[in-house]
Amino acid sequence: MSPEPESANNQALLKQQWRLWLLALSFFTRLPVKHSGEINASMLNEASRYFALVGVLIGAVAALVFYFFALLLPVELALLLAMVASVLLTGAFHEDGWADVWDGFGGGWTLENKLNIMKDSRLGTYGAAALFFILLLKYQALVALLPTLAEVNRVPDEGLSLLTIFILGHGLSRVVATSLIADMTYVSEDANTKVKPLAQTLSSQSYLILLATGAIIMACTLSFTLAWQLLLVLWLTRWALKNWFNHQLGGYTGDCLGAAQQLSEVVIYLALIVLTSVAP
Repeated sequence: MSPEPESANNQALLKQQWRLWLLALSFFTRLPVKHSGEINASMLNEASRYFALVGVLIGAVAALVFYFFALLLPVELALLLAMVASVLLTGAFHEDGWADVWDGFGGGWTLENKLNIMKDSRLGTYGAAALFFILLLKYQALVALLPTLAEVNRVPDEGLSLLTIFILGHGLSRVVATSLIADMTYVSEDANTKVKPLAQTLSSQSYLILLATGAIIMACTLSFTLAWQLLLVLWLTRWALKNWFNHQLGGYTGDCLGAAQQLSEVVIYLALIVLTSVAP
């Protein structure tokens, strides 16, 4: 049997996966990524398998920003600038979803009211307050982790440990958010919603790749004890988010995925504070 057909199939598979990765980058970040070929709903659905990997990249960029500015400024300011960099890199995509969810859930009484409010581009009182508190909580949690970051990573180096914190926060939070697609119903019918083509289905293959990415992130950064403890926290967070969205909407919208990412990221930081016993 000639090896040429098998080699050609492997090349085609790698090329397809590369296209999906570039599509995920262009969809979830503001990076000027060019991808060839026609984009359809099926491709956007499959690109969700790399959502967590995009989070790893965002976390790495945020860490690099911190390293640079920590040479010039107090570490607290460097940390704030790292957060700003992550927001700019995503275009505040998830923060917008977090604010919209609180506007809709706080101001709407019926399903139709909630969905209409969430589609409104204007920021309401509930959304503004929720956005302020989530960013403040995220910053304070990261500051609390600063004194003992080296304890969280196997490598006793503060820089590598900070990289670990950002990768865990940005990577695993996107695993939680994307996993909701697998067993929840999409309820929004807004054709202009950015995540609608992506957030319809999650194939078994994409789901396995997503979960495997999360497992690799934890295996490469945490001890076994910390990993399973954090895994339990993330499972409980996902369970709570799923029940919250089902209670409010009977399913989820694209904004719900953004809200899930934001809340999960903060939960990860808070869990690391507790699990590593660094809380004052």
